[in-house]
Amino acid sequence: MTGEPRLGRHLAATSARVRRPDGWTLIELMVVVSMIVVLAGIAMANYRYAVITTQEAVLKENLFRMRDAIDQYYADKNKYPAALDALVSDGYLRRIPEDPFTKSTETWQAILAEPDPNNPNQEPGVYDVKSGSDRASQSGTPYNEW
Repeated sequence: MTGEPRLGRHLAATSARVRRPDGWTLIELMVVVSMIVVLAGIAMANYRYAVITTQEAVLKENLFRMRDAIDQYYADKNKYPAALDALVSDGYLRRIPEDPFTKSTETWQAILAEPDPNNPNQEPGVYDVKSGSDRASQSGTPYNEW
């Protein structure tokens, strides 16, 4: 015998086998990557919701401004504008705003007024304006019904 107790040799050999090298295991890496993917998915969903909410707010504001300009035009001239472009040419709007969902100024749906029975020769003008988008809002109503 060498003078070393048998139990001591056994513990030294066991601790050498149990000792792990520094670094990450595959499972640890997979857990971290999975958590990053889940967090990125949540962030993307929140981003998309924020973008749509902002576009809806812009659409409401654009519709309000154009309808207000139509009302001002009617109050000043006692008739509705023949087209939306008349609001720009007569100085009621600087430019026709862009529909945030169709990304165009040409897709607005102009709603014509009823013909005036007192003046049948006068052409009906633009009474209201709506979005040209066929998409539905987050509340379920189509944008072209706002």
